[in-house]
Amino acid sequence: MNSRSRLVAQMFDIFFFIWEMFCEVELVRDVKVVAEKADRDGLNFQRYIMARLLENLLKERASKDHGYFIAVTSLKSIGKGQCKNKSQYVTFPITFGCRTFVPSGGEILLGVVRHVFRRGLLLKCGPINYVFLSSRKMPTYHYVGGKNPVFSSNEFATIRTESAVRFNVLGVRWIEKRGCIKKEFVMLASLEGSNTLGPISLSEADELGLQT
Repeated sequence: MNSRSRLVAQMFDIFFFIWEMFCEVELVRDVKVVAEKADRDGLNFQRYIMARLLENLLKERASKDHGYFIAVTSLKSIGKGQCKNKSQYVTFPITFGCRTFVPSGGEILLGVVRHVFRRGLLLKCGPINYVFLSSRKMPTYHYVGGKNPVFSSNEFATIRTESAVRFNVLGVRWIEKRGCIKKEFVMLASLEGSNTLGPISLSEADELGLQT
């Protein structure tokens, strides 16, 4: 098998794993609108409701049970609006389909290195901002300090800031709020167990669309 065939096979495996982490769920959220907007005609009102729903999901971002909210795929129903205590707002219960991304342990994923520390790496993987790869979980690499620190291996592979890295997910934890982290999944990563894990070449990163 030539190098390109191996790359295609690896890409298929990775995207198969990633696809399994996407889910379609039905959710219900209350959307509050200004009372005067509630009198719009049907199509424009639906568009307005969708815009407000998307704004709210963008702020909510993720939930422990469903993962990261990626896209609204369908608008199923708009319930009866309620105006409480003579408020200028009307609240509508909205039922909709949503595509979500639910990270889980044991998967093979790709991330981009954001920071290099003596104790390991901090990566970003899709919507997940906090993926920690400990130096203990990359035993063939050693830390090389300096103005632009890197991790280097005996096989001449180097991991630096902005490197694309293929890793195994050791564990996932949901954090509701801790310091500056709010409504986030955090991951622990590893390069142990397979020689396909580690930094990928620029050509592979280009084909996978990971170059920043």
